[in-house]
Amino acid sequence: MNTPIRTVVVGGGPGGMLLAYLLARAGLPVTLLERHHDFDRDFRGDSLHPWTLELLDRLGLAGRLLELPHVTARQFRFRTPRGPVTTSDYGLLDTPYDYVALMPQARFLDFLATEAAGLDSFELRTGAAVSGLLGTGTADDPVRGVRLRDGEEIPAGLVIAADGRFSKVRTLAGLTARSQGASTDLLWFALPRYPTDPPDADVDLFFGERHYVGLLGGPVPAGDPPDPRVTGRWQVGLSLPKGGYPEIRERGVEYVRREVATRVPWLADRMDLLTGLTATTLLSVDISRVPVWHRAGLLLIGDAAHVISPVGGNGILMACQDALVAADHLVPALREGAAGPEVLGAIQAEREPAIVTVQDQQVRVERTVARARERGRPVTPPSFLRLLTRIPAIRKRSARRNAYGPVPVEPSAELERALRLGPPPA
Repeated sequence: MNTPIRTVVVGGGPGGMLLAYLLARAGLPVTLLERHHDFDRDFRGDSLHPWTLELLDRLGLAGRLLELPHVTARQFRFRTPRGPVTTSDYGLLDTPYDYVALMPQARFLDFLATEAAGLDSFELRTGAAVSGLLGTGTADDPVRGVRLRDGEEIPAGLVIAADGRFSKVRTLAGLTARSQGASTDLLWFALPRYPTDPPDADVDLFFGERHYVGLLGGPVPAGDPPDPRVTGRWQVGLSLPKGGYPEIRERGVEYVRREVATRVPWLADRMDLLTGLTATTLLSVDISRVPVWHRAGLLLIGDAAHVISPVGGNGILMACQDALVAADHLVPALREGAAGPEVLGAIQAEREPAIVTVQDQQVRVERTVARARERGRPVTPPSFLRLLTRIPAIRKRSARRNAYGPVPVEPSAELERALRLGPPPA
């Protein structure tokens, strides 16, 4: 058997971190490069779906992870002027993880990094910004590693770009993501959660004219001073027409306070805590994907290959499923010393149908919201959907699709053996 070749994973988000862990757990040498010095950044995806929790369970990690502070959300609702519509009920799923766990992404990544650090073949380097590729990615000159900003060169038999929607590696490789048509931006900020707040609003969308408000629940941030009035944190996202931030800036923070309080009246008592627009973060919603996710010696996964809208919370799920499928193909190939174009192409071929399905659905939602916004009307589900979602089986089917993705992803028997996976959770 050939000596396994080293893999360099660029980007310590959920997809990159999980893939690096899986490769190292299979005994393959891997170096994970993260350009920041830590993982602590606000308003990143926080949703861990049942599929992700089940995989972590089989890896023997879920129990320890869920000892960390988090919030469980068992239903997804639209809150409309005509009343609430429960579209997905995770509590109906046949799994011990019948919920979405909402946990700050930095906490999840720190946990995985700590677990990976116990593996002999894993190396994490933070503050390691990539500035160049060794090799052009052609058949005659495959990518052979990366160059860091300080000039250091790190050789690798395979480079995996998991460095997000603004991927530096993707740009260096000359690959371009094609927009699928997003029409919305989101203005995010945080507010405290009080004991009197609704207990079931953790992944809800509140609709009205021109804007909708998305809420994500979460635990009290680490390091916050104790306050008996505060039981957690709300991440609040106010939708804007794409490119609409200059208008918001002109209207000022009072406009944002008023629009949020109109749609979510029980937040009105703390909107004065949003002291200015400098306390907000503008997220430009993007739905895009790269036609070809690989070059010789290089593979793109997660947002580097396909950007998912944050609405619906599918980004982490798609990235983690990318990681498992990539590990399924790469572990045997890297053990033999090569991951050629047929291996990298097979990873894209397996994952692309799910990505296309999710993105097409998100584009349809974007267009519906844009039409309603242009007409000055609130977004409301059609009457037939309101009737259908009263049927538990419909809510269960919707929850299952969101919990596991549109295309089932399971490890092969060979990968199960390599990772020493436990049985699926009963």
